[in-house]
Amino acid sequence: MRIARKFFLNNLVQTSFKLIVSRNSSFQMEAKNRGKAAAAKAAVDNHVKTSQVVGIGSGSTIVFAVQRIAERVKEEGLSVICIPTSFQARQLIQENGLTLGSLDRNPKIDVAIDGADEVDKDLNCIKGGGACQTQEKIVASNAKEFYIIADICKQSKELGTTWKQGIPIEVIPSAYRPVQLTLEEKLGGQANLRMAVKKAGPVVTDNGNFVIDWQFQSLPQDWNQINQQIVLIP
Repeated sequence: MRIARKFFLNNLVQTSFKLIVSRNSSFQMEAKNRGKAAAAKAAVDNHVKTSQVVGIGSGSTIVFAVQRIAERVKEEGLSVICIPTSFQARQLIQENGLTLGSLDRNPKIDVAIDGADEVDKDLNCIKGGGACQTQEKIVASNAKEFYIIADICKQSKELGTTWKQGIPIEVIPSAYRPVQLTLEEKLGGQANLRMAVKKAGPVVTDNGNFVIDWQFQSLPQDWNQINQQIVLIP
């Protein structure tokens, strides 16, 4: 486990976080799932305590974290309130019999756990591939501690090595075209509106927004600066 102060690249908050990585050399699905499960178990066992408010992220890795929390509830009598970051997270919480909370009732979160799409050697992360980044940002920003869990397949030397889709940016629908143009003019590369699969038109987030995937042409020298430039686009 390593600790660093870094920035998220999906218009998420700038925050201190801990990355928990399970090192599994096999890239087969079964091995990947074992890696995800091991990372999720480490995060939940080491950092989730009774009487806490816990932020629940989105994505395939989070399934294992929620299952581990449910196991501890049954085995230890763990008592936690879970705050979802998406419709998927809400379903996971309810299907596993956990207590569902909300930010209006529980605005202060003790610990939040989420996944990542890619993590580089400096612990910069790409997040938002699952199109839940706004709610993930809100939950993470209100958490005292924020943990990223990932298997070894998510780790690379430089961002863009394994995650080829680009940096996901959630935008209000009426602003997507100006944001596309601003990204391309100021940062270069291509800003692509993410299109849905098995549905006509673009991907629509839980908040009714669109997602732009910014594909950079060359590797930026300073991800912190790039992140700030993206955050400042209205």
